[in-house]
Amino acid sequence: MRRTYRNPFFLASICLFAGLVQAQRSSPKTPAAAQAIAVAPQYDTSHLYVAPTDVSSFVKSFVGTFGGTSTRQVLVTVTPTPSKTTSEFLQTPVGTVSLFGFTTPIPTPFGSERTGYLVTDLDKALQAARAAGAEVVVAAFPDPIGRDAVVRFPGGVVTQLYWHTTALSYRAFDHVPENRVYVSNDTADAFLKSFLAFAHAQILSDEKSADGVELGRPGYRFRRVSLESSFGRMTVFVTDGLLPYPYGRETTGYEVDNLDATLSKATKLGASVLTGPVAVSGRNSAVVIFPGGYVAEIHSQR
Repeated sequence: MRRTYRNPFFLASICLFAGLVQAQRSSPKTPAAAQAIAVAPQYDTSHLYVAPTDVSSFVKSFVGTFGGTSTRQVLVTVTPTPSKTTSEFLQTPVGTVSLFGFTTPIPTPFGSERTGYLVTDLDKALQAARAAGAEVVVAAFPDPIGRDAVVRFPGGVVTQLYWHTTALSYRAFDHVPENRVYVSNDTADAFLKSFLAFAHAQILSDEKSADGVELGRPGYRFRRVSLESSFGRMTVFVTDGLLPYPYGRETTGYEVDNLDATLSKATKLGASVLTGPVAVSGRNSAVVIFPGGYVAEIHSQR
């Protein structure tokens, strides 16, 4: 039987009471100002919305592929306006997912946010976001053990920010996942300027003429920028928007030790390989779709 909670925020409530193993926090080396806002990559999640009928099959496939655990499914209200969704928090060694299966219509703009970032102070984070040129599209709203808000960066990149009254402690990832962001040539510089300022991120590489084979377009050249901050890793794909399916649908890239073995497990558990594997930018990469329609990139280093 599912338990029903009234007006909690899913990720905060689930994570606090899930009894996950405590471990030492780990984050990239970034300026102290950034670390005053960000916590660490293992506290940031990919947000996924699927039909309630697909929740169980997705959890079985995703956790079976990457390992880890899922919290008990509950029925909750995760938005500041009336709604209901089933929810679970999936924690694996290579990334976490906040999983929502709405049983009511989804209030706007929820469902458009790609990630949730834990911050040390929500007011400071919103101030930093505005100062960096982002807009607050959902004002701060309370939940039983914290506060939440939604911001949108130039280029239309939507992110949920959240804060806990009581600090959490999760084990660090074996491999930090990659937030995969697609922006246009017209908005790329504005997005990069904004996010770099907000997250105090560092540019690891800025390839002005990356091989389009990475996006299913051999012979095409595009700009690829890799960033790192205390929020984790991000790869920004600057393109003309002429993207063959499924590129642009994947929001997260998961690094594994053995790509072939991981793809074998994934397909046995109901996932399908959409593209690859292909050797690109120092990695072997494939794009898969899990039950429920979640598209993700999976890669291993070469």
